[in-house]
Amino acid sequence: MRVVLQRSKEASVTVGGEITGRIQSGFVLLVGITHEDTEEDARYLADKIVNVRVFEDEEGKMNHSLLDVEGEILSVSQFTLYGDCRKGRRPNFMDAAKPQQARPLYEYFNEVLKEKGVKVETGVFGEMMDVDLINDGPVTLIVESK
Repeated sequence: MRVVLQRSKEASVTVGGEITGRIQSGFVLLVGITHEDTEEDARYLADKIVNVRVFEDEEGKMNHSLLDVEGEILSVSQFTLYGDCRKGRRPNFMDAAKPQQARPLYEYFNEVLKEKGVKVETGVFGEMMDVDLINDGPVTLIVESK
């Protein structure tokens, strides 16, 4: 699994003109799943994400986690994270898991995040989405399970 994590002051996702998820301070997660990913990968990433220390303490140092600041998550499925652009001009998405494999793992990942005590909002799997966010910092990380 591959996740692009963006620290955000606020964010929302809209599908077909309707807001399907909205958060205040926390993380926007763009979540990509490949063929080899398992529930173990999802659990590993969920734990890593809620505990990564990228929120400032009283001295301005990145010392607090999402759990520490009671932040929220906007999780958006993103198969294009496994696009391969090395050949030609059109990305190859062969490394992205097919929807029938990716959807259950994406949903499981979001459930694990919720079990850790985090409010999780989402887009709609497999749909065209408009993601609106105010990136805080900006702080952007790529987190992978492999």
